[in-house]
Amino acid sequence: MAKHGKKYLAALAKFDPEKVYSAREAVAIAKETSITKFDATVEVHMRTTLDSRQADQQLRDVVVLPNGLGKTVRVLVFAQGEGAAAARSAGADFVADDDESLKKIEGGMLDFDVAISTPDAMGKVGRLGRVLGPRGLMPNPKAGTVVAAQDMERAIKEAKAGRVEFRLDKTNNIHVSIGKASFDADKLYENYVTLMDAMNKARPSGAKGNFVKRITIATTMGPGVKTDPNEHMQGAG
Repeated sequence: MAKHGKKYLAALAKFDPEKVYSAREAVAIAKETSITKFDATVEVHMRTTLDSRQADQQLRDVVVLPNGLGKTVRVLVFAQGEGAAAARSAGADFVADDDESLKKIEGGMLDFDVAISTPDAMGKVGRLGRVLGPRGLMPNPKAGTVVAAQDMERAIKEAKAGRVEFRLDKTNNIHVSIGKASFDADKLYENYVTLMDAMNKARPSGAKGNFVKRITIATTMGPGVKTDPNEHMQGAG
């Protein structure tokens, strides 16, 4: 077992790590037990019964959290012509509309949090897959990040407002941020409930019963607080 510092152990002493708390209690405890000097991120970690290798058990979607994520989201847009103009007027932080900007990204210029692309630019974006893919920055229609020029303003606004993607990883777990430790506990709870509603709606056809078997809420470097997966997740309806 990894050795933990005094701050972590003091935080751990404030609650029962074996107890399963209600979601409202869990976000409040996670907030109270944040141990970093900076404003830590509150994260939800879920273990599922899904198998990411099965086509009918894939899970990937997006949700706009009502209270945002408490951070400045930098948006890069891959587009040309009309799409590039729409991206600039909608407040994109960077617009990659020429070979020079694509080369910069290929060389490791990754000072952005979300990448959006118009469909006609995806051919060029595909070449950057090995740079963008591992960092989860590859534009994808399922994640709402491949959009037509006329939808650019909405896509950029949502990205900056607190749109988060949730997806099954290779170990069949899901990790999602729901805000900052400085957030009011009610706002964190609202974000959590909105995330759970979106998870229910995105339920894969091959899922059996409640496909989330364990949920832990924690802040960056803070202890994990268990919460009941049955409180907000539904079985096969």
